[in-house]
Amino acid sequence: MVKNIALLGSTGSIGTQTLDVIDGLGKDYRVVALAAGSNYQLLAEQINKYQPEYAALDDQSSMVKLKTLAKSRCCQFGTGQAGQLKAARWPSADLVVLAQVGFSGFEPLIAALQSGKKIALANKESLVIGGEILERHGLLDRARIFPVDSEHSAIKQCWTAGNLKEIAKIYLTASGGPFYGMSQAELKNVTPQDALKHPNWQMGPKITVDSATMMNKGLEVIEAKWLFGLSLDQISVVIHRQSIVHSMVEYIDGSTITQLGLPDMRTPIQYALTYPERRTSPVDSYNPYGSTLTFEEPDHVNFPSLKLAYRAAKAGGTMPAVLNGANEVAVEKFLACKLSFTAIPVLIEKVMDFHDNIERPEVSDIIAADRWAREKTREISAELRGRMD
Repeated sequence: MVKNIALLGSTGSIGTQTLDVIDGLGKDYRVVALAAGSNYQLLAEQINKYQPEYAALDDQSSMVKLKTLAKSRCCQFGTGQAGQLKAARWPSADLVVLAQVGFSGFEPLIAALQSGKKIALANKESLVIGGEILERHGLLDRARIFPVDSEHSAIKQCWTAGNLKEIAKIYLTASGGPFYGMSQAELKNVTPQDALKHPNWQMGPKITVDSATMMNKGLEVIEAKWLFGLSLDQISVVIHRQSIVHSMVEYIDGSTITQLGLPDMRTPIQYALTYPERRTSPVDSYNPYGSTLTFEEPDHVNFPSLKLAYRAAKAGGTMPAVLNGANEVAVEKFLACKLSFTAIPVLIEKVMDFHDNIERPEVSDIIAADRWAREKTREISAELRGRMD
């Protein structure tokens, strides 16, 4: 039986790797909807190759160029946020892959859940900012959400060894990024080019910087809380430089179950697409002979972003949205060389300190908090830069 796929974020790192996986899976998988941000050239190439029923481009000004390049008689087109939401609800899609970056995945996740779709979730931010709302309104159907993050995919796989009541805690592994072991004095002078040199993974620029600051792991902690229905006390982070162990589940009898594999995103992507089956894959298997695996506690002093994420998760309400919005702007400014690396968590913490948290928020509150956080982050960053100049 053919499985129809809607892919949002098709031109990004996870999106293009998802299409590579679909190519390898063969005729049993068909792309019926594609959605991208502004890369109309690559989206046009994807339309020409996969001949989807629907394609959306967030950048409305490039739609004419897209239609000129796209050679498809049957494809419908949409633009803007409405176009993205239509892709998330596309009627013939059996599985929606949400691979957008940042806040942009929030409303499409809601749309897909409301439409009863199965979801392969690569957009952790949507659960970070909206997990509380989704659970309160009965939309957080964990049976229909298949995580694509390698860490959460590992937890889902290890989960089969027991049940929720038997779990003591989980460990999310973190590579430590390119700046592992560096002091604050050393970190002050690192550049965006340095931050983008991840030792193990090939990822997009935003998530690579988040990995360097440890914010990515903080966001994954919040995501895990909602994905698996755990308390924050049950979620720990461990530095594992080799990125071979993708996460661990500790059970009440003292057993710890782990999932191992080479650091290649095609493995968790394929598992999310084919679940509950497993298929052969072009990814090499991990060879344990001669290898060394190490595990250490995180450095909270030089990489404080992880503690900021725990703080936001404990506060709940609109605070996680503020954390995420402030982080997105701070990373943008760092990549544009308008903010130092060590100023990223300082800036985020200042914004969080200013925020009047709203408990039991609705979607409109989350959207407003995100907007406020971005504006406040730009305001404070300009002040910081002015004092530095």
